[in-house]
Amino acid sequence: MLRLTSIAVALCLTTASATLAQTYNRIAVAGGDITEIVYALGAGDKIIAVDSTSGFPQDTQNKEQIGYVRALSAEGVLSLSPDLLIGADDAGPANVIDTLKAAGLPIALAPLGHGADRVPTKIHFVGETLGLTAQADQLIAQYNTDMAAIKAKVDGYDHRPKVIFILSVREGAPVVGGRETSANDIIELAGGENAAGAFSGWKPMNAEALIAANPDFIVMSGAHAENIGGDDAVMKRPDVQQTTAGKQGNLVKMDAMMLLGFGPRTPAAVAELMGHLHATGH
Repeated sequence: MLRLTSIAVALCLTTASATLAQTYNRIAVAGGDITEIVYALGAGDKIIAVDSTSGFPQDTQNKEQIGYVRALSAEGVLSLSPDLLIGADDAGPANVIDTLKAAGLPIALAPLGHGADRVPTKIHFVGETLGLTAQADQLIAQYNTDMAAIKAKVDGYDHRPKVIFILSVREGAPVVGGRETSANDIIELAGGENAAGAFSGWKPMNAEALIAANPDFIVMSGAHAENIGGDDAVMKRPDVQQTTAGKQGNLVKMDAMMLLGFGPRTPAAVAELMGHLHATGH
């Protein structure tokens, strides 16, 4: 159930964000999901810098870079003279955040939590921090409407194809998303069954386990598929060739942040994945 209560938000919001609401003109953002929300609320022109996970919209390419969301540099951030750092719940490391606070930089980090049902909370957090609560309320309403429509459609499916999401390939073995991962959440939202649901977290899957899981589809980041040698490097693996996905050539490549970031594009991501999993003929 996609619900957002004022009590839950009040408990989740960081102390910093609750006292920040004012006008900012030089915003640094750490976290692709938060960056997308800032843009969706119409404040993209106030952003001067983003982290390496922030690749959407295209305008982010025109911003300064502050590194990876969980490996920020205090000197790098401060050198850009931002008047606010707003970030994902895992922005850090903690000692860098402490250094930035000590330097007098206002900081707002999103409430803890991941998944589609937490997107409205993140939108509310950004809206409250930037003084854009009316815009945030509108975006939340649209998000909830879109997700409810998707759920209604998924509930009408009588088949749940088995899906494996491959995050990377480590020492020859694919690292896949089990239960309690963003991959598991997006697969289920799109009306699929996580074929790696026998374990929790992100783990390497050996050939025997992959063959036994027998996914109907393999889903990957398009960029990562190219990095490891393209479609054939995945689909022509001997273990993959013995699965239904391999035999039918069912490889789905999507933008990783869109698919796993859980932000304003989540309804579009679920709809796109759903279109692949439940296309006529599958």
